[in-house]
Parts: sequence; C-alpha cells; structure tokens
Amino acid sequence: MAKATAKPKKEISMEEALWKSADKLRGSVEPAEYKHVVLSLFFLKFASDKFEAQRQRIIEEGREKFIDNIAFYTKDNVFYLPEESRWSYIMQNAKQDDIALKIDTALYTIEKTNPALRGALPDNYYSRLHIDTAKLASLLDEINKINTDDIIGRVYEYFLGKFALAEGKGKGEFYTPKCIVNLIAEMIEPYDGVLYDPCCGSGGMFVQSIRFVEAHQGNKRKVSIYGQEYTNTTYKLAKMNLAIRGISANLGEMAANTFTNDQHKDLKADFIMANPPFNQKEWRADNELTDDPRWNGYEVPPTSNANYGWILNIVSKLSQNGVAGFLLANGALSDDGTELKIRKQLIENNLVEAIIILPRSMFYTTDISVTLWVLNKNKKARIAEQNGIIKKYRNRENEVLFMDFRQMGSPFEKKYTELTDDDRKAVTDVYHNWQKEGYEETYKDVPEFCYSASKEEVAEKGYTLVPSRYIEFINRDENIDFDTKMKALQSELKDLLIAEEQSKKDLLSVFKELGYEIKL
Repeated sequence: MAKATAKPKKEISMEEALWKSADKLRGSVEPAEYKHVVLSLFFLKFASDKFEAQRQRIIEEGREKFIDNIAFYTKDNVFYLPEESRWSYIMQNAKQDDIALKIDTALYTIEKTNPALRGALPDNYYSRLHIDTAKLASLLDEINKINTDDIIGRVYEYFLGKFALAEGKGKGEFYTPKCIVNLIAEMIEPYDGVLYDPCCGSGGMFVQSIRFVEAHQGNKRKVSIYGQEYTNTTYKLAKMNLAIRGISANLGEMAANTFTNDQHKDLKADFIMANPPFNQKEWRADNELTDDPRWNGYEVPPTSNANYGWILNIVSKLSQNGVAGFLLANGALSDDGTELKIRKQLIENNLVEAIIILPRSMFYTTDISVTLWVLNKNKKARIAEQNGIIKKYRNRENEVLFMDFRQMGSPFEKKYTELTDDDRKAVTDVYHNWQKEGYEETYKDVPEFCYSASKEEVAEKGYTLVPSRYIEFINRDENIDFDTKMKALQSELKDLLIAEEQSKKDLLSVFKELGYEIKL
C-alpha cells in the first residue's frame, strides 16, 4: 500500500510564532492587562538595541570617556539605559526566580533616567501578576531573536491588533484597525503641519500618518504630533508605540479626560484624526462645561451622548485651513433635538465636506455600522502645495459629498471586514477628484456609491446626513416580469423534484440488492 503523503506544514510568520509563545504565558491574566506586560518587553528589547548601537558608535568615534554621558545618547533620540535596564542583563538572568522583579526594576530605571518616558512604562506588572518563571523565560528567548528596529515596530503593531481581537466587544478601544486609519490618512493627507488626536488610544493614527508621509517621500519632521488619552494604561501603550518608532509627540503631561482636562487648550491643528468612544453616556454633569469655549457659536452638547461634544472639540481645534477625519456611530447623522441644531449649524458654517458609511464588522469592539466624517475649515477655491505638488481646489462651500462603502471590503479573521488597498484608492480618488478644479471631467455621481449634494438639498431633507437619503439606490425588482419569473422558478423546481424522486428510487434499489429492503 502506498504511503500517505504527509501534509506540508504551514509556515507561520515571526509575528505569529511570537504570538503563540506569548499566549502560552497568559494563563489566567486578562488580555486587557496582559498586553501591557508583553508589549513592554518589546519596548525594553528595542530600547536596548538602540542603546547598544549608540554605545558602539561612541566607542568607534574615539569618545569612550563619554560612554556613560546621557547627553551623548539623547542628542540622537536614544534612551540611556543603566546596566540593570539593559536587555543583555535581563537575558543573563532570564532563568532566575526573581526575573519578574528584575524586569520591573529595569522598566522603572529606564523611566527614571529618561524624562521623555515619564509615565510611559508599566508599574510592577511582572511582580504583581506572579507570572510563571519558565514561561516568561521562554518568551524572553523568543523576543531575543528580534534584531532590527523595523521588525520590532512591526511586531508591536501586530500584537496590538491581536490583543484587540482577543478582547473583543466592549474592550479593545485602544486600537483602530489599520485599514481605517490608512483610509483617513490617505484622504486628508497630513504631509506638513500640526496633527492632533483628542482620544489617541495606542497612537495608531500617528504611526500610520507618519508611514503615509514616508511612503510618499515626505519629511516626517514637518509633522508635529499632539494627542491626549484618558486611560492611563493606554496612554503608556501610546508612548511606547511612538518611542519604538522614534516618533516625537506631545501627549500631554498625563493621561486625562479631553473634555474636563484638555491638555492642549490653545492648540490649532492642520490635521485631526480621531476614533472617539461611540455614543459615550453621561460624559459631563448637567451643570458641567455649560460655558466651555469649545461650544462657542453652537448649542451645548447634551449630557446623554458625547458624539457632538467630540465634534465641537475637533472643530474648535481646526486651524484656518484645517481638515479633520474622524469616526462616529451612524446615529450621529440623524439625531434630533440639540444634536440636530448643532448639525445644522455645522452645515450652514460650511464645515461638513464628506460623509462616508463604512462596511459593517470592521471594528473588533463593535459590529455596528460606522461613519467617517470629513470636516474642512476652508472649502473655498484656493491653490495649495502639498508635498511638492500644486493642488487647485475649487469652491465646495455649497456642497457635501456622500459616499457608501458598504459593498466594499474583504473578509478578515473569519468574522471581520477590511478595506483593501484597491478599495481605499477607489475612494480617495473620488474624494480628491471631487475637491479639485476640473471635477466635471473626473467626478460623477454613481448610484449606490457616491453623490454630491447641494446645501439646499441637505436643508430640504431636514439637515440629515444619512448618505442613503441622497445617493441613488437602484430598485432591481421594479422591471421584473412576475409571470415570467414565476414560470422559470416553476420549471427549475419541477426539475429538482424529479431528480430528488429518482435519487430516492436509486437508494431504495441499492438497499434491496444488499438484502436490506426498505419498505415505505
């Protein structure tokens, strides 16, 4: 008998291998807490690699006497690491019973030695969680194999996504799927100026924006980053995430509530990207923030839902030519009462540029349908240079572009959807063509996809921003001949029933020949 051919083993990526190794360590620790443990080890490895490279450079330049001078590290954006904070020291002690305490000490010492990392690293996670020493040593061995800056950043990002998937609904708010962040960056094009995120999570908006700039041969040093994050542990994730990539950012003095403790009160941003918590309830007390300057010219957002609080916070931060791309639950498109009054004023003030419905199941935290809003402080005709390219914008003050992406996207991780590169390009091409002079030749309304509505049309429809109220949808049933359709179905069903009857006869005949006749 011929030997069965063994199935070839599926190759897995380094990120997947690391994830499997790390997941064994988790045990009873919740992913929400566990991610800080694992990701801080990646940071420790990264910081050590950079430190050792800089240390070697100092020696090669004949400046050995400055080898422990902190200034010779920080001048090149390298963190100085005392002996007990270096990865080599951790690996020498990886099999010791007190390795958890040594890791805690290493992280504490790095933060204390480098003011830029103040508040960035976990406090006493390893000792407090009583992690199995053997499993921790195994994970350290795996991380020890990573040896380049590019890979450590890639692994950190991969793990953020996996942790968000693991935490699922109701959690994982620290992470916005990369394809959505890329879409926002590609639409608003943050090449040069101040970039702000009022609820920055783990800093993904910033990371992808810088990648966007670099992918288009831009200069990331021309982008100044400002952000704020409410949750302390997520604030630490963001600071580590940015530090790993050498991205400078002002995330405020501490983790803080954007509404009640705005860390960037006087900031004016050229670009704003955000994914605020959806439908946040009781975000302020009845008598709180009622005369906040961020609401000037608008109604005070209701206490029942923070959606319009986030919108007005964003509007208040926009510079003269500022553009914002942010995500909200679909309900914000048609809310009544105070929200309607605010929405009407936003439209009348010519701030709303584009409203885009995204496919369902794109987020790991919720399966509700979500909208991308694009606000633009200057929709007038103007000429602007972006990354060395001259762009001639037409006057769009009397228009709003509506788009519906619900037919786009590809399956991801079985139950999720993601936008492909081609999907995003199709969308951004339409948006940018619509913005510019000559749009009569490059843009057209497409049924079930996009429609450019006048401000008058929006007013006639009661200032709703639901795209399906404007985009034409084709009724594919209206031209069907009912009698013809039913006769075709009748014929198909007849053929199926005949085939079924023949199959039944064949089956009964087989059992009869075997001596096990079935009598019905």
